[in-house]
Amino acid sequence: MRNTAKITTAVLAVGALTLGLSACGSDKDSGSGAADTSGPLIVAASPVPHAEILTFVKDKLAKDAGLDLEVKEFTDYVTPNTATEDGSVGANYFQNQPYLDDFNKKNGTHIVPVVTVHLEPLGLYSNKFKSADDLKSGATVAVPNDTVNEARALKLLAANGLITLKDGAGNSATPADITKNPKNLEFKELEAAQTPRSLDDVDAAVINGNYAIEADLKPSKDALVLESATDNPYGNFLAVKEGDEDDPRVQKLAKLLTSPEVKKFIEDKYAGSVIASF
Repeated sequence: MRNTAKITTAVLAVGALTLGLSACGSDKDSGSGAADTSGPLIVAASPVPHAEILTFVKDKLAKDAGLDLEVKEFTDYVTPNTATEDGSVGANYFQNQPYLDDFNKKNGTHIVPVVTVHLEPLGLYSNKFKSADDLKSGATVAVPNDTVNEARALKLLAANGLITLKDGAGNSATPADITKNPKNLEFKELEAAQTPRSLDDVDAAVINGNYAIEADLKPSKDALVLESATDNPYGNFLAVKEGDEDDPRVQKLAKLLTSPEVKKFIEDKYAGSVIASF
């Protein structure tokens, strides 16, 4: 019995060591960021224009390129990144670099850009006034409440002389950074997706391009003021979890998203309200 016990203990020890080594190997592999590339590439996207552009790629270009593409729509700016981080989707397409930098920092995620596709100019809209100069003293302006888009909205207003921001106010600017406000504008902070719905309740609203288009607004025609596309850092890109950049499916999609066919689709469909960045 004593010898048997010794042998059993030895076998268990070897088994435990083997299991431990296997577990270490598994941890190393799972931390590499390598994805299973055998199935379809599922991409999280905002409905407009991102999912529309991806659907064009899926319907017109993907098959010939040997890409099995699935498009999953999200209406918020959080879930696409968390789903990419946890592997529920293989990529996302909805955001810009300042937003991603802020999101990664605050949430401990590891999302990285692959290729920039387009710009959606941010605009100021109103159902009550025809120009920004017509805004009355004390007018209420709705702005997105997330850090980057609020700062972007304030910089748009500053660029058009409606307010002045203190020197150095960057991608985290808030109304507290306003040094001059000649019209005594009041700001209503809302989730970005809610800003178009606020137009009947406020005097004006700064609205992201995708939400403006969804609300049947035409940024190139309806905006009182609109961001310039020149040297604009807010281009929207295809993004993945760090380590998945070389996934062959991702590389195929990146190439298709920056193809002449997609550029023409963007130009024809959005008529300047969405601008190709390649």
